[in-house]
Amino acid sequence: MKTRIITAVVALIFFIPFVVYGGIPFELLSILLATIALYEVLVMTKQRIFSMNGIITLLLMWLVVVPDRYLDFLDKLHITEMEVIFILMALLLANTVFSRNKFHFDQVGICMVAAFYTGFGFHYLALTREAGLMYVLFALFIVWSTDTGAYFIGKAIGKHKLAPNVSPNKTVEGFIGGIVCALVIAGGFYYFAELPGNIALVLALLVFLSIFGQLGDLVESALKRFYGVKDSGKILPGHGGILDRFDSLLFVLPLLHILQII
Repeated sequence: MKTRIITAVVALIFFIPFVVYGGIPFELLSILLATIALYEVLVMTKQRIFSMNGIITLLLMWLVVVPDRYLDFLDKLHITEMEVIFILMALLLANTVFSRNKFHFDQVGICMVAAFYTGFGFHYLALTREAGLMYVLFALFIVWSTDTGAYFIGKAIGKHKLAPNVSPNKTVEGFIGGIVCALVIAGGFYYFAELPGNIALVLALLVFLSIFGQLGDLVESALKRFYGVKDSGKILPGHGGILDRFDSLLFVLPLLHILQII
């Protein structure tokens, strides 16, 4: 517990100035976090990042994660982002031939999903900060209140297992409790921060966001269980890896924009 607390305090001291300042430093931090998260996924799935397929996957993820304005140079080259994505995908597929099938089709799929899974989530982290500091805090409140509510309510009254084959400690009662806490805490923050929009609609969408946040956590748990690892990484002593800390946000952040809350 002591290690967890010290790590959390140090991480917050490091992270908060970037969140408050925003701009290019926060964008660079988002790219760095995405790179570490991708590395964790590739290690879990027995891929080598320092290989031809690893480098191509990294380039693909960077293409997805960087803010759109940094890709304006593609217009001068008369090529679109989708066309570059296709080229990188084609190179991954071609590597199945060059490697004499040591790198196979299933691994191409893993690399593609890993690049988009980490890239899109952290892309929208930077985009959310660009919209305003309060929106980043709102997203953090959604995840924090959901996770906290699910843990404590599940521990207190949880009797029915939610996904025993993936995360044995999660319960249906905790799942519902997490949604309720998100409505109260994140919804209250949205209201008192005087963010624009219809609060009744936001509360309705919060149910959806809380569910997806918990789904993001379960997806990463399923990934770890399938590959037989306890944590995605060891960069945060007592807390695991970057993916362990951002798994819910990777699902919530894009939805905040898709649902036009931001």
